[in-house]
Amino acid sequence: MYLTIHELHDTKGYALTKLCNFAGIERSSYYKWLNREASGNEQFNKTLIPLIRDAYEERGGILGYRQMTIKLNREQEFHVNHKRIYRLMKILGLKSVCRRKRKNYIKSTPEITAKNVLSRNFNANGFGEKWLTDVTEMKYGISGKAYLSAILDLGDKSIVSFVLGHSNNNALVFRTFDIAHEQHPDAKPIFHSDRGFQYTSKMFKNKLDNAGMTQSMSRVSRCIDNGPMEAFFGTLKSEMYYLSKFNSYEELEAAVIEYIEYYNNRRYQKRLECMTPMEYRQHLLSKVA
Repeated sequence: MYLTIHELHDTKGYALTKLCNFAGIERSSYYKWLNREASGNEQFNKTLIPLIRDAYEERGGILGYRQMTIKLNREQEFHVNHKRIYRLMKILGLKSVCRRKRKNYIKSTPEITAKNVLSRNFNANGFGEKWLTDVTEMKYGISGKAYLSAILDLGDKSIVSFVLGHSNNNALVFRTFDIAHEQHPDAKPIFHSDRGFQYTSKMFKNKLDNAGMTQSMSRVSRCIDNGPMEAFFGTLKSEMYYLSKFNSYEELEAAVIEYIEYYNNRRYQKRLECMTPMEYRQHLLSKVA
């Protein structure tokens, strides 16, 4: 309580008398607390507070207390508990600005369908065992629309390839696949998607067959079958897209490229032992070697 009063008075300029009255304590008690010798915990909190503020501002307020905890522990070599970070962020009035938006689905008549080979088994022991893919819509300017196609690896949770385009068509999806296959020609993963028209085309099936990959598809109206891919798009939109207005396609494209570079190389994930996807990929490779 005293720390909350101190921060609100120090950073927000709130009147000390009003804060003490609201908290139901005497001003003299506050000053007694302020002038006492701070404990080790309190000294550590004073160290953490400016670091939390800086980290919060670094990514425009997208970090919640869990991501904040991982970031501070990794970059400052702390061993701080997430509950402490939660309390301090609450005192500082810092809350993740991220929000989520529901996805609209487009019905299509498939040429080819495949079984749900993946069957919601989202675990993988290494890179290139299981790939997920999808397309999501984003807007820019007054009425412009762009479509992001991406492939996610379940081993290290990295984005293997992505393409932003003006149209949600076969060319967009095929190019995303071609980039992934060209960069990782030896990978022969289970390749999972929803039943969008691009993935159910004969041409796409031929691409998978020629690459030696096994096709897998979500069941009708079961978006959870492609859950990690949906989760990535939700994270990208909440941490980047919803936070800004993009006046042009070029602005949106630059933001997407920057975010995916950040996601792959600098965004720590608790499920990856607090590593980034690229760090975790090297970690997996070192275990095999």
